[in-house]
Order: sequence, then structure tokens, then C-alpha cells
Amino acid sequence: MPTIKVKDGAEIFYKDWGTGTPVVFSHGWPLNADAWDPQMMFLGSKGYRVIAHDRRGHGRSTQTWDGNEMDTYADDLAALFEALDLKDAIMIGHSTGGGEVAHYLGRHGSSRVKKAILIGAVPPVMLKSEKNPGGLPIDVFDGIRAGTLGDRSQYFKDLAIPFYGYNRDGARKSQGVIDNFWYQGMQGGIKGLYDCVKAFSETDFTEDLKSLKIPVLFLHGDDDQIVPIDDAAKIGHTLVPGSTLVVLPGQPHGMCAVDADAVNAEILKFIQG
Repeated sequence: MPTIKVKDGAEIFYKDWGTGTPVVFSHGWPLNADAWDPQMMFLGSKGYRVIAHDRRGHGRSTQTWDGNEMDTYADDLAALFEALDLKDAIMIGHSTGGGEVAHYLGRHGSSRVKKAILIGAVPPVMLKSEKNPGGLPIDVFDGIRAGTLGDRSQYFKDLAIPFYGYNRDGARKSQGVIDNFWYQGMQGGIKGLYDCVKAFSETDFTEDLKSLKIPVLFLHGDDDQIVPIDDAAKIGHTLVPGSTLVVLPGQPHGMCAVDADAVNAEILKFIQG
């Protein structure tokens, strides 16, 4: 399997397919690079070079005890950019991966990147506080940690239902999609997945967003039950001068899987625009 070794010795797995302008994907929690298969196949067939890695503690990358936080995630991603010598790249991040993309750009700059797309992304910050009264209370994230530490297998099966909007009237439930969510989640290491909850819920990406000077697309479903749009993309969009906000009606958090055609069309439109 292709991997790079980063500064603390961890090995980061990645997929690198095709040629052309590089498109680099960062996945959500608790998934891995395979979550991007519909987008990688689509953009690869359009002549793009598509690259996706498994975040440390997830999928086929090293299950580290330490370093399961946004600074290290961003540094791991920077190491991948450097190892592959990527230039003029498009970055795409979903959910936690959207935070990773924002933090990479805020921490390492955009010299290798020309556009970014944040899909159902966690920025600017998820946790409710005096500064962020519209956020989710700490009890929500404590519940995620408890589910991860407890019967993780059953928890992931249950979490997939609201993740993909399968609890909504008229939703066409796919057991295969649920099973794939469970399968990817169970590949992750429990320590990395547990620590990542704090990383995606408590990291404040406000300054990262304010620093962005490249074209940015915020793409979000208005029925996202995992990262509610009002405290995410609708605020994030206002923090990035000149950014674009596209709201997909009725779409859930996992829209990259359940309505890949709609998501892919918006991605391609922004990339080619």
C-alpha cells in the first residue's frame, strides 16, 4: 500500500489515481479515504488526478496514541503535499475533513492550492459556548465519545441512520451504505477516533477561514443532522471574503454518498468556473 512516513514515524496511507490537475480529498469521521470513491471516480474520469489519504488513526494509516488533533492532521496533510510535490491543487474536505482543509490552509498557506471546497464541514466551530451560542452542547460530543468507547460497532450502525438521512420520511434506505459506513468506521483505531471527537468539535477554525485568499465553496445540505448548516456553512461563508455558498435542499450530511450526482455536479462546476 502506498504510504508516506511523517515526522513522528506514523505512516499515512493514500490513494493517488490519474493525471492532470490534482484534487486532494480529506474525509469525515469515522470514515477513511474510501468515502470519496464516488467523487474520485467521477473526477478521475474527467481528467483530474485524484488523491485521498486516511487520516492518522483512521483506515489504513498508523493508529497513533498521540497527535490525534488538528495541528498534526494539517501537518500530515502538508507532508503528503510535499512528498507528492503537488501544485495548483484543489482541496476538498467533508465534515471533519473540511476542518482539516481549513486548518491546513491557515497553518501552511495556499502556495500549493488554488481552490478549496468545504462540504458539510465543521468550521467555524461546532461546540456551543458564549462566543458560539448556536453550537451544539458538550453533551452531544460526550455522547459520541461514550458510543465510541462502548459498543462501537452498534453505535456506528445507529449513527449511519441520521448521517445519511435515513430517518426522514420517504428516504430510500440502503443497507449497503450503512454497512460501508460501519466497515470504514471499524477500521479506525479507537484511540484516534475518540480523540478526533474533541478535534472536530472544539477546534475553532475562525482565524483559518478569515485568512483564506483563494476561491472557496461552502457546499451544505439544509437537512444536515450531524453538522447543522446554520452554525456551520452559513457562518463560515461570511468569514471568507468572496466565497460561494451553495445549499442543497433536503440533503443530509452524507450526501456525497446518497446523492453523489448532485454533489459531483457542484464540485465540477466550481472547479471549472
